[in-house]
Amino acid sequence: MLAVLGFLTVILMLVLIMTKKLSPLVALIAVPVVTGIISCFFFVTDAENAPGVIDAAANFKALGGFITGAQGIGSVAATGVMFIFSILFFGILTDAGTFRPIIRKILHVVGTDPIKICIGTALLAAIVHLDGSGAVTFLICIPALLPLYDALGMRRTTLASIVALSAGTMNVLPWGGPTIRAATALGEANVTSFFMPDLPAVIAGLIAVFVIAFMLGRAEKSRLATSTGALAAYVEPELSEEEKALERPKNFIINVLLIVAAILSLLFSGFAPAVVFMVFYVLATVINYPNVKDSKARVDAHAKSCLMMCSVLFAAGCFTGIMKGTGMITAMASALVSIIPAALGRFFPLIVGVISAPASLLFDPDSFYYGVLPVLAETAQGFGIAAADIGRAAILGQMTLGFPISPLTAATFLLTGLSGVELGEHQKKTLPLAWLVSLIMLVVAIVTGAVSL
Repeated sequence: MLAVLGFLTVILMLVLIMTKKLSPLVALIAVPVVTGIISCFFFVTDAENAPGVIDAAANFKALGGFITGAQGIGSVAATGVMFIFSILFFGILTDAGTFRPIIRKILHVVGTDPIKICIGTALLAAIVHLDGSGAVTFLICIPALLPLYDALGMRRTTLASIVALSAGTMNVLPWGGPTIRAATALGEANVTSFFMPDLPAVIAGLIAVFVIAFMLGRAEKSRLATSTGALAAYVEPELSEEEKALERPKNFIINVLLIVAAILSLLFSGFAPAVVFMVFYVLATVINYPNVKDSKARVDAHAKSCLMMCSVLFAAGCFTGIMKGTGMITAMASALVSIIPAALGRFFPLIVGVISAPASLLFDPDSFYYGVLPVLAETAQGFGIAAADIGRAAILGQMTLGFPISPLTAATFLLTGLSGVELGEHQKKTLPLAWLVSLIMLVVAIVTGAVSL
């Protein structure tokens, strides 16, 4: 019953969000709370002292702890702090006019061709994601490119999709979270040796991402040409009097150095992103708007964005806390394994690879790699299949290409929040593309022998 409730929770939530019947904020709270209350009659809170005894009243009291505890809101609290101060930091630099000269320079280099811009977006995201951090990739790429997309009239969903696909493909690298988790869960001592057979598949995935970026760029170019009769030249918009008053052209070099220093700190300092952005927000404020009244006005101006992003993030914490605490995720994993017929045992790695990307909508990385993958590997070994084949198939989609679309990862909300795209809209556009790239990688992995059937 817990497995049924778990699948019902995820499916219902995704349907409500994608069809826009409920906002992500409401759906992420309402659906798991309702199914969580129902689940109180089906799981054991204190298995050690009362094995097999279901105490619905005690379970109901425990729901609050599931939501606010380390598996729930507690797991995203630091990310919420990062959201607030990253928005304020980039918002202040935008208000100061820091990005306008940068946009002019980019346009001078690549012109206003949407195809070149989309391919450049994919390349930038791939390079930045070499560090393996989705949050850092989105924090660097989206604020830098969003003003350019807006200036040319290109769709923000295109930006979000390309960055997600590029970062997702690069997330398969051996220092990425999913690959490390998979190797650890399967007892593979050498992560690089575990990953290397998948390298041709990753290269094929990157090529596929650039092809998709080219196609999306061509679609943007066609749309813009159709709407204007021809691809219009970029004309810098006139600034309002308020915007002119906020500009700080004399601080341009200092502000650029702040951005570079913040990026370097994110990559190399070892400090949590929340700490980095707290410090750099203070520096940006003191340098550009030292007057207390002006400083408060900048916070007020960006308060709406901060509130929306953080509220959705904490709602996601509510969702994951209930799913993990009630045992629904564990039950879902067992159910998925049990329904695979023995006759399909030979194709077990193929099945795992096919479902790996969409499975990111159901399982967070820790639950999948430390909970589901060992069970899948054990089952596969019963069919004479090496556990490593299952692991290499799984990392081609599960929380790699799937992580920037999953409601179970904070990075997804960072991506959609920074780009100003609704979660459901982003998922509808990006999920089919992410799944396609994942399947291409799977086919290459099978052909090259990285995944054996």
